[in-house]
Parts: sequence; C-alpha cells; structure tokens
Amino acid sequence: MTGEATTYPVSVKGVVIHDGRVLLLHNERDEWELPGGRIEPGESPEECVVREIAEETRLLVRANELLDAWTYHIDAVGRSVFIVTYGCTLVEDGAPVVSPEHDAAELFSPTDVATLRMPDGYKRSITTWFEMNAR
Repeated sequence: MTGEATTYPVSVKGVVIHDGRVLLLHNERDEWELPGGRIEPGESPEECVVREIAEETRLLVRANELLDAWTYHIDAVGRSVFIVTYGCTLVEDGAPVVSPEHDAAELFSPTDVATLRMPDGYKRSITTWFEMNAR
C-alpha cells in the first residue's frame, strides 16, 4: 500500500429522547445535529458523550448502547470526521441550555427528523434508538 495514511478526528454523539422527542442542536452550517463532540486523550467514548452533552446543553445523561459508527465528510469545511453514536438516557429532567457552539436546541418527533437537514447517519441512529426504546 502506498501513500500516507488518512486519519480522522473522532466525534462521539448521543441520541437523547425526552417525552417521545429527540434532542437536536442547530449548528453554523445550518444543519441539525446530535449533541456530542471530540473525544479527549484517555477518555472512553461513553465518558466523552456524557461530558460533551453536559457542556453543550447542561443536561446530565447516562450513555447506554452503542448505536452506530461511520465517516462523515463535511463539505463546507472539506474534511471528514469519524462519528460514533450512543443511545443516552436523561439522569434528571431539565431543559437544555444552548452553548455558544450552537444557536438552538429543540426536541423533534421521529417524523420531524426525516425532514430535517442533517446527516443520514444521525437519522439512522435516532431511528434505531427510538425502536430500541419502543420495546
């Protein structure tokens, strides 16, 4: 194999369902996304998603099942990110507080999610977590 190895930053995202709706954040690329972010050295993916959701929304969650993983190419910035998603459970009720990283936080029904501008991988993870919680 020739050429340089390609590496990607890792972003761990959480699917948080509250009252039958999923929490999504609106970013500067005019997309909706799951809360979460980059994993730090020495941190487990589960620790990362719990920390990132608290930083971005001030909500306390528990990371549960690993839902999916894929590489997402962000055209607007010309780079790719390795995305890992977890189903998360709220530890205590509360309204999300939007961090400076986003301009809005909203709860959406599963049918609303299908119409939103967001990566298909997020939609797949949201559908999976809703199905797992319906059992």
